[in-house]
Amino acid sequence: MQKRGINIDTLALIFSFIVIAQLLSYVIAQGTFERVPFPDNPNRMMVVDGTYEPVAAGEEVTLPAWHFLVGVTKGLADAQDIIFLIFIVGGVIEVLRSTGAIDAALHGAVARLGHSPWILILGCFVMFSLGSFTIGMGEEYVPLIPIIVTMCLAMRMDGLVAMGMVWIPYGIGWGCAGINPFGVLIAQNIAGVPLTSGWGFRLVMMVAFLALGFHHLYRYARKVQQDPSQSLVADVDYSKGFEPPHDIKMNGTRATILVVFMLGLVFFVYGAAKFGWYIDELNAVFFGIGLAAALIARLSPGETSQTFLEGAAKMTAPALIVGFARAIAIVLEDGQIIDSIVHSIAGLLEGMPADVSALGMLVVQSLCNFFIPSGTGQAFVTMPIMSPLATLTGVPQQTAVLAFQFGDGFTNMIVPTSALVMGALALGKVPYTVWFRFVGPLMLKIFVLASAFLVFSIHFGDVVGLY
Repeated sequence: MQKRGINIDTLALIFSFIVIAQLLSYVIAQGTFERVPFPDNPNRMMVVDGTYEPVAAGEEVTLPAWHFLVGVTKGLADAQDIIFLIFIVGGVIEVLRSTGAIDAALHGAVARLGHSPWILILGCFVMFSLGSFTIGMGEEYVPLIPIIVTMCLAMRMDGLVAMGMVWIPYGIGWGCAGINPFGVLIAQNIAGVPLTSGWGFRLVMMVAFLALGFHHLYRYARKVQQDPSQSLVADVDYSKGFEPPHDIKMNGTRATILVVFMLGLVFFVYGAAKFGWYIDELNAVFFGIGLAAALIARLSPGETSQTFLEGAAKMTAPALIVGFARAIAIVLEDGQIIDSIVHSIAGLLEGMPADVSALGMLVVQSLCNFFIPSGTGQAFVTMPIMSPLATLTGVPQQTAVLAFQFGDGFTNMIVPTSALVMGALALGKVPYTVWFRFVGPLMLKIFVLASAFLVFSIHFGDVVGLY
């Protein structure tokens, strides 16, 4: 999960937003929209355009001074399905990692691809982007940094190329994710659209973004190969700390576990598309994968239980952030001002094309990721506002989800508030300023293409199966 390295600063920031939300309830005029069920998801409600009404005199609410504390509890309770999903998936992934299957697959693939620079770069792009596209991998990539740096140095490239081979596809995979349970599925859940819907179009988009990233990185890699003095990290000492890891060989047991894992994911995607499976079924599928992996690897019940608990424990920070983030919307709702905020923003955008509104959403989501480097947390902070805003401005819900994904995922490559990014850069001995200088021009190209895809999704989303 991208953002498993979230620190307490993020939690503190979100808590401050909860307090601000309550303070706003005392100064913003209260009002409400009428709501009706989403056509594709009757369990979710959507606003009805043109139905906003100020709260009648005498019916206004005044929140108690300590209500923001109650809001935290209510937020944790309201987001319990997502919180439990995070714990379960985290525990299962830890069980999978304890078998050595994931690490063996990643290390083995990198080693087999290391015969030619372009094959290595392309292979890493495909492998890491798919990991993020499917199950939100990110933290799992960090241990690979030293070996990829070692391989790049052997090919007369540098540590910056190694970072690019991991973190560019990582960000693109998150930005275009089709079934990532920590990003797109949560945003789709809040927006009231079917889980995993539009994954095929997202896969096509990912290929386009990967092509852009590959061109940017390979051009630099070739330049360094031809003239090492052109390296942006030529003054960095890479003589120590980049030895190959141990016990990463693939065997029959690990291969079988990987097959079971992939079949489980395919099974859920099929069920979601065919039978409307949701969070409960996703949890069940992951539980099944974890139990099957433990049986195949012959882990004892005690080993399996302990490993699962360790993995779940690592998810405590992201899980709490989800609950706290949900509390922001809870306080706004209890203060009867969330609809007023949406109505005011919609008023500012009145008369503007839906295209402009969608691009504005992209800008907002990108900025938010610098302050909330958590995909799950950001979804709960922004989507309760962006989803009804999309309805009022003529932006399809799937486009609003795309704006969230693009803003959250692509900026994952550069946000200095992400412990995961900064830790990976430190491990690869790449200064942040150098990394920003290298990836900055690529980010501009990516956001131009992202803007084009957002506009395209508004006008042709139904044609390409996005909604």
